[in-house]
Amino acid sequence: MPRICIVPYVEGLAGVASFRIKFEEGLRARGIEVIHNPSTDSDAILVLAGTRNLLPLWVAHRHGRRIVQRLDGINWVHKRRNTGLRHYLRAEYGNFILSLIRSYIASGIIYQSEFSRNWWNDWRGAAPVPSAVILNGVDLSTYFAGHAESVTYPPYKILLVEGSLGGGYEMGLDNAVELGETLKEKHNLPVELIVVGKITDEHRARVNSRARVSIQWPGSQPRERIPEIMRSAHLFFSSDLHPACPNSVIEALACGLPVVAFDTGALKELVIGDSGRVVPYGGDPWKIEKPNIPALAEAALEILGDLPHFRTVARLQAESALGMDKMVDEYLKVLLK
Repeated sequence: MPRICIVPYVEGLAGVASFRIKFEEGLRARGIEVIHNPSTDSDAILVLAGTRNLLPLWVAHRHGRRIVQRLDGINWVHKRRNTGLRHYLRAEYGNFILSLIRSYIASGIIYQSEFSRNWWNDWRGAAPVPSAVILNGVDLSTYFAGHAESVTYPPYKILLVEGSLGGGYEMGLDNAVELGETLKEKHNLPVELIVVGKITDEHRARVNSRARVSIQWPGSQPRERIPEIMRSAHLFFSSDLHPACPNSVIEALACGLPVVAFDTGALKELVIGDSGRVVPYGGDPWKIEKPNIPALAEAALEILGDLPHFRTVARLQAESALGMDKMVDEYLKVLLK
């Protein structure tokens, strides 16, 4: 039986933790044993971005064991916004660890998107080892499209899902609120935002005090609830700037939920054709300049005006390119080569 070691053992509801859980399920379904101790013999070690426990990886590297690093993006917002000294140091330390493993320990790299690979190559130069691009995947039997008639209207429900809405990423929530306000006030659409993710009481109160659109705040939700929430919405807004390969977008598409977003990061690699709309940002997203919300609203109007078509194409896009089985098979080609 093949054995694959996955480090670090990340727990949580989103991001790397969500990937680890789903990927391990895919491996075990193929009869592959999963362990988390790099000092134990295995056919390959998959490093989920980085780990502070570098010594066992270095020893495994010196013994010629296969080590594949899965990379997303680079911490950057702390250089553009004041996120506090602690966050700044943690972000810089994270970048250092990621770069160290990429340059001196890994024997192969899996980038989550072409955008991610180009970003790393521009920042640190090409990696000294072979690399591949493998988009994230989703369990298409868990994340499936519901019936269009089951999505109640009015109002149109615009969904935003993030693991955390702090740490310098508050601008995504601000953009979502402005999108809702533009659709309501300029285009006379009854809309409601649904914001899923960790947010402080103070931040939520501050947004509510100035927002001119209705907002639901479910907060952080168990992973099992996300498909149901997505199937209850009309439109998904991807709020992150320069995402490497956002799982929430893939999950939305699989649920038949069209995506609207600004053209940053890997979004144009995921949202293909009429599975949604990706529009020009309008300013310099690397400087976090003010985006073109009116253009985003026009794109949302187009989708909402032909929802059955966009919902169908969103699901087809997930089925054709973003299934978990496809992703696991591609990873195994790199891990067990």
